[in-house]
Amino acid sequence: MSAELKTGSAPLEVRAVEIVKSFARYPALNSVSLEVRPGELMALLGPSGSGKTTLLRVIAGLEFPEAGRVEFGGADVTFAAAAERGVGFVFQHYALFRHMSVAQNIAFGLDVRPRHRRPSGVERRRRVETLLRLVSLEGMGERKPAQLSGGQRQRVALARALAVEPRVLLLDEPFGALDATVRKSLRRELRRIHEATGVTTLFVTHDQEEALELADRVAVLRDGRIEQIGLANEVYDHPVSAFVAGFVGDANRLVGEVRGGRFRAGEMALAGAGVRDGAAEAYVRPHHIDLGAQPAPDAVPATVLRIAGNGPVCRVDLRLEDGTHLEAAIARNGASVIPSQGDVVYTIVTGGHVFALG
Repeated sequence: MSAELKTGSAPLEVRAVEIVKSFARYPALNSVSLEVRPGELMALLGPSGSGKTTLLRVIAGLEFPEAGRVEFGGADVTFAAAAERGVGFVFQHYALFRHMSVAQNIAFGLDVRPRHRRPSGVERRRRVETLLRLVSLEGMGERKPAQLSGGQRQRVALARALAVEPRVLLLDEPFGALDATVRKSLRRELRRIHEATGVTTLFVTHDQEEALELADRVAVLRDGRIEQIGLANEVYDHPVSAFVAGFVGDANRLVGEVRGGRFRAGEMALAGAGVRDGAAEAYVRPHHIDLGAQPAPDAVPATVLRIAGNGPVCRVDLRLEDGTHLEAAIARNGASVIPSQGDVVYTIVTGGHVFALG
């Protein structure tokens, strides 16, 4: 943790090994294995029903698996109670006590400890004040949760989780109840706090941008299984499956076929190296579509349907002559062509990910 909060213990490795968990007849986790490295910030990313929250709860000790095991620092904690694991848990909806002050909420985990493990009054106040500074809420210790914004309440929830000096910090959709602007601000804060504390951290999100921006590594889940684990840029740039390519980041999906290492969908073409000949699909990022004003080899004409400015990037909706719709992303400064609605432009695909169908 920060210099004032560190316990001296080394960051902890967390491992989930072949975890199986079902609810009634629904298989939530199908032999899932995951390793969170000491001091790492890892994201569990996936759509609703993918099993990410169930996996988090199994690691927390809030659910128990039917098979497999959970290890903290090499020790088997599969059936240890949540309170025995030394985890801090942050929920999506804060779960603050409305009748308590901010300081009392933060200190709650300390106050309910057995008497022999409770810090002294001086130590308790020091720790609360240190955490208030860490989450940028200095001077707000006497306020009630109702007097805070949503972002401030989530900071209190994070401080409360850190107050007990957890061995592992777990966050379940921590920014899901906040508006977009506050989410972005708190993402930066969480990264700063993680770097200040060094606690091994695992967080659940369905927001691809959130996972790619925050995490050291990302685990992508689908239907109770892990599809891919890797660095954020690896998962984005080198997806191992069509699901990952389509779920992580924006992409145009094209259905066609591969012949002789070349993928074609109508008039669009790109390399399909390593994919067997036959039916295939390609995922093309918007920034992998270049626009030109004049015909060129391999360029396909398209009509501009709509242009949406988004900061330094323009999103351009296109329709090819065969009716295929594409989205391109071009820089507003330095682009060779800035089209207008109704213009005919010439599209060239500069990259993409091709996968066999069936």
